[in-house]
Amino acid sequence: MGQGSGVSIATSVVCIAGAAICGGRWRPVAMVLVCVGAVAGSCAWRLAELENSPVRELAGQRVAVAVDAVVVADPRQFSRFGTTSSVVRLEARRVTEVEHGVRTWSGRFPVVAFVPDGAEDLSVGRRVTAQGRLQSSSESDVVALLHVDRRSRAQPGAWWWTAADRVRAGVRHAVRHAPPDPQALVPALVDGDDARLRQGVREEFRRAGLTHLLAVSGTNLTIVLMLALVVARASGLGRRWMLVVGVVAVVGFVLLARPDPSVVRAAAMGTVGLIAVAVGGRGGLRALTTAIVVLLFLDPWLARSPGFVLSVCATGGILLGANPLAARLSRWMPQWCALMIAVPLAAQWACLPAVVALSGEVSMVGIAANVVAAPLVAPATIAGLVGGLLDLVHGGVAVVAGTLAAWCAGGIVAIAHHAAGLAGAAVPWHAPWWALLFAVPLVGYGMWRVADQPTVVVGLAIGLSLGLVRPPQVGWPPEGWLMVACDVGQGDATVVRAGPRSAMLVDVGPDPVAVDGCLRRLHVDRLPIVLLTHAHADHLAGWAGATRGRAVGRILRGPSGGPGSPVVAGDRFRLGPLAIDVVWPPVDAVAPGRSDGTAMNNTSVVVRVTTRGVGLLLAGDVETEAQEAIVDSGTHLDADVLKFPHHGSGRQSPEFLRAVGAGFATISAGEGNLYGHPDRRALHLLHRGGTEWRRTDRHGDIAIALVDGRVRVVTRH
Repeated sequence: MGQGSGVSIATSVVCIAGAAICGGRWRPVAMVLVCVGAVAGSCAWRLAELENSPVRELAGQRVAVAVDAVVVADPRQFSRFGTTSSVVRLEARRVTEVEHGVRTWSGRFPVVAFVPDGAEDLSVGRRVTAQGRLQSSSESDVVALLHVDRRSRAQPGAWWWTAADRVRAGVRHAVRHAPPDPQALVPALVDGDDARLRQGVREEFRRAGLTHLLAVSGTNLTIVLMLALVVARASGLGRRWMLVVGVVAVVGFVLLARPDPSVVRAAAMGTVGLIAVAVGGRGGLRALTTAIVVLLFLDPWLARSPGFVLSVCATGGILLGANPLAARLSRWMPQWCALMIAVPLAAQWACLPAVVALSGEVSMVGIAANVVAAPLVAPATIAGLVGGLLDLVHGGVAVVAGTLAAWCAGGIVAIAHHAAGLAGAAVPWHAPWWALLFAVPLVGYGMWRVADQPTVVVGLAIGLSLGLVRPPQVGWPPEGWLMVACDVGQGDATVVRAGPRSAMLVDVGPDPVAVDGCLRRLHVDRLPIVLLTHAHADHLAGWAGATRGRAVGRILRGPSGGPGSPVVAGDRFRLGPLAIDVVWPPVDAVAPGRSDGTAMNNTSVVVRVTTRGVGLLLAGDVETEAQEAIVDSGTHLDADVLKFPHHGSGRQSPEFLRAVGAGFATISAGEGNLYGHPDRRALHLLHRGGTEWRRTDRHGDIAIALVDGRVRVVTRH
């Protein structure tokens, strides 16, 4: 028995025993304990199956296998080091070891496969045979990772999956004539297929609080059910036949949108709601809680899905808060207007703690954007679905519905674009996310109390609108700033000022949200030079946020890979007041292996920048070996400010730090990071050398400014 299953069994036993003790005296408490115990028992059963799987043992030995499998989730593309691959979730029905003799196991083994070539044919329900090498997985809901060397062409699955694929293709075909962004958004609205959506559009939707539109949820199911039931009623069907039509619509919706967590949650809610309509019930909240317990019993891993959590929070918020808030607002405005405001407000408010935990910021424009976009969502979804169905009959007729869907989708894209462009569209949240669990109910109650007072509501709305267009200034950036080490968590992003609203950016951090926020606070909208020191995700993954809405010039990189032109020691550049000298790596540096982190760190680009007489040494992630080699090369390293190497790790060369002789150092590290950065030994070296330092995990953004001819350090926190 593994640790995970053991803990789950213990939890189940404790909960069931507690329920028995509570008995009839505290029935609500006993019912909660029974539900938790049942879910824990289901989790223990599934974990035990996975932990004792023979395929997990094979994965630990990294053996070569052949598998016969069924695709259970559509593939997702990802790019790394200039190579595009796909990751797809499979259910292996037959696994054959081909390396140490032929042995075969049959069953249902969940694996995640990495496919190096195109994976367009690998859609849900299709069958495929593949050969590759297994590897252990850290995920608790799969038995192994499979690195595919070669595979067969996917074979058609059951007829219902084939029919769903045909409708999904029809939706895309119906809008093929539309502009690129609406063309990509319509499938996302109808069936959750957002693969063709540009990263820039995704960022705008996130910043505008419209991300939920890109993930199929209860809203989509409500629209589909509404369409099906309206057609059924218009056809004169009775109540029982309408129930049948509703069930068919729910099943078709799941097949079309794929059985992802949010889709399954929405389908369960729809089914429970239909039963309540047919035989009676005590309201939507009971339906929601029933659906949650049943779904978690069937699949406990749903609890880890952000889509599932957000969907449940939004539904609960609407059920609990929409009607009371609308009732207060309707005392001085039309009922339809009150509902249009109350529904998105209740959903957004309930989701706020989860959204902050995921993104680290609060969308201030989300409620207004949702209210404005709401009238376009249903027409776009219905017209797109009708276009997909009509495409089964005649492609030319489907284009008519597709045109309407694309027009509505274009409006939603425009709303997201303008909302995201507002200066105060999103505000970073620096306090612990769980503090909102207490703040949200209190503020929500206050909003409900004042909702029937039009003067207060209108005043708050006007104040919020002014704050969105021109947020109050809080003394940032400081006067005369030269360089800012951005607080991007466990990663690096350094901004060097090149002129009004213009800067050189060295690395982009691990999080698009964080680096975008830093550049916005500095009012930077032009990046003539972007330098990517090396190809680790904590320096590269924030690319979309750094470049969103900004003019980008030259992209430079080191030998370890990534976009742009390579640079080596001896290269020199000029950008306005900036004189940029590349110090490292040498001309003969070679790209390291992807798995050798130290070697990749040691090929980081190191640059010395001089601006207004101040020297800045930006040292990437170079470790001891590279630092000593730089010193031995005789390169001029003297600088006033050092961007400390490798987030303050313990692998630092005292000779390197002495050669730099910086009076100030900035250390970019994530709060509570697992690496222990910055290391005490590194800080001791700085202290011994008389170098003053600031660290982003404690001080936030760190600015180096020139004030009255003297270098100063200013922090946001």
